[in-house]
Amino acid sequence: MYQSDSRLRELSPTGKDILVTGGAGFIGSHLVDTLVADNRVTVLDNLSTGTTNNVNEEAQFVQGDIRTLSSLPDLVETADIAFHQAGFVSVEESMKKPLTSHQHNVTATSRLLESARQGDTRVISASSAAIYGQPSQLPIAETEPANPESPYGLDKLSVDHYTRLFNELYGLPTVTLRYFNVYGPRQSAASYSGVISTFLEQAHKRAELTIHGDGAQTRDFVHVSDIVAANLLAATTDHTGKAYNIGTGTATSIQELASIIRSAASTEAGVTHLPDRPGDITHSCADISRATDYLGYNPSISLESGLRTLVEQSIPSSLSS
Repeated sequence: MYQSDSRLRELSPTGKDILVTGGAGFIGSHLVDTLVADNRVTVLDNLSTGTTNNVNEEAQFVQGDIRTLSSLPDLVETADIAFHQAGFVSVEESMKKPLTSHQHNVTATSRLLESARQGDTRVISASSAAIYGQPSQLPIAETEPANPESPYGLDKLSVDHYTRLFNELYGLPTVTLRYFNVYGPRQSAASYSGVISTFLEQAHKRAELTIHGDGAQTRDFVHVSDIVAANLLAATTDHTGKAYNIGTGTATSIQELASIIRSAASTEAGVTHLPDRPGDITHSCADISRATDYLGYNPSISLESGLRTLVEQSIPSSLSS
């Protein structure tokens, strides 16, 4: 974690029974690392993309699929809080396998919410900036019309609606967090925001960095430590039944991102441009004022700082010096 452990622990609930779906994955495992200090944490993961190497040894681990696991109701009903991080997370793969994406995102979430309703378990669901599609203006506020351009984006919009609807219909305490482009340790290059991981791997190999399109497209890159902070704040807020953008409010072009990583890695490798990827949007940047006002969310990790630390961790010093 790049925020101090004490800073995150100050935000954490205490003495709770907590379920983290997808807790063996990128974001979920970082969340678990903070929660286990002061809570009883159960991790539920089918290991389709996660790994047991990511699971904190102080958490109980259950391997299973939310869509079919018979013990899911018991796991959810007995939890005070469920952080729902599991899901099908690739825009590109969702274009190839829309039904699979729907089942892992929408079917799984609706089943988890129905179990939560029986036990009045607070649910914090991971949504995505992909629900907006090509925005009409920047930065993107939560009031921006949703116009997803991929099955993944449509699935996350359904997750978003289901989570908030269960609050409206049943009084279930829920919060939806719309993640922008998350990065950090343990991220796979195959993941939904994996351009940073891909660039790091290529820089490590002294290979050319590959950019889809002209590189002018922009993204709001937010460190996983700030994502954890947002989830912890959502676990205790009184402002439930709402959706919140979770980013930094700063747009960075992919070309600029490549330049920062090349500089941090001290590599003179060039850049190769590939065709645009289907389903990708051109520009994205979060308006985080609602999260700041209602949750007290304030991102603290700058992109340059986060990338510099990632380079130090992922690229041998003999190569980056």
